[in-house]
Amino acid sequence: PGYARNTLDDIIAAGSMKCGVKTSQFGMGYLDDDGTRSGLDIEYCRAVAAAIGLDPDEDIEYVLATGSNRFALLASGDIDVLIRTTTWTTSRDADLNADFAGINFFDGQGMLVNLDAHPGATSIMELDGATVCVGIGTTTEGNLADYFTVNSLSYTAVNSADADTAKASFINEECTAWTGDMSAMVAQKYGLEQGDGQSFDMAIMSELMSKEPLAAATRDNDDDWNDVVTWVWYGMLTAEELGITSANYASADMSIPANDRLLNNNLGLGTETNPLAATWMQSVLAAVGNYEEAYTESFCTFDSSGDCLIDRAGSQNAPYWEGGLQYAPPMR
Repeated sequence: PGYARNTLDDIIAAGSMKCGVKTSQFGMGYLDDDGTRSGLDIEYCRAVAAAIGLDPDEDIEYVLATGSNRFALLASGDIDVLIRTTTWTTSRDADLNADFAGINFFDGQGMLVNLDAHPGATSIMELDGATVCVGIGTTTEGNLADYFTVNSLSYTAVNSADADTAKASFINEECTAWTGDMSAMVAQKYGLEQGDGQSFDMAIMSELMSKEPLAAATRDNDDDWNDVVTWVWYGMLTAEELGITSANYASADMSIPANDRLLNNNLGLGTETNPLAATWMQSVLAAVGNYEEAYTESFCTFDSSGDCLIDRAGSQNAPYWEGGLQYAPPMR
């Protein structure tokens, strides 16, 4: 059934926003033992909360959304927005009660391999007969089947309910390879290297097996709210393009029309009852900064050497003016 209410009005009335997230992936959505959350999806949730006038430290209720329950949580109203490494696909857009918003990360499917089981492997083409851990209810499942079929490779799937189950199976050598979004495989390899108990060497194979544009999702026909979620993302990217950061937005040159539009205009966002403040983007910048700042915070703060889990430069997540795919429509 369609959603008759406007989620933005409901959130403002409740005074808090329910954000469906991951808790197990460094860089995207991670929950530390001390209760600290980090990752690009978390930064995005915080940015949306700030844009609509909530306190991103106090007024967000994070709900664990798994591969198999996330769309049910969204449809039922148990979450207001899904920001959890979710691939935008035709059937999800058309068949499920979901509308997608801005693509916050361009990903692709990768493969993490136990090198004791597959000595010297650098390519998926060397994995004939592998047992592969894969999440149930994910686009990963279908991509794996397609890829191995097309390349005449055999495999046995070891189905996992979630990343923790898959990790346990991988550590216990119930599967010789583990597949998921490349961002997840990089993050899991990093986590395992911190000492999670596996006794074998690992490598990520060279291929990307698919396109995985990761996007936020709202309920169908909830247009005002979807617009907010979408344009918060584009606002962060536009700020980066204009050279506006968390550190300098307050002193930005307002004689430049693009700066003034970004920082002092609601551009029609919000509902009749709850239009966004004209300074909504200033609130976003104060909370999380622009896209570059959010990316650095998410992917480059783990290692004292300054190395990033995933380098943005040269990747699809670089801004379009550096050859990447991150591109915002005009903010006007």
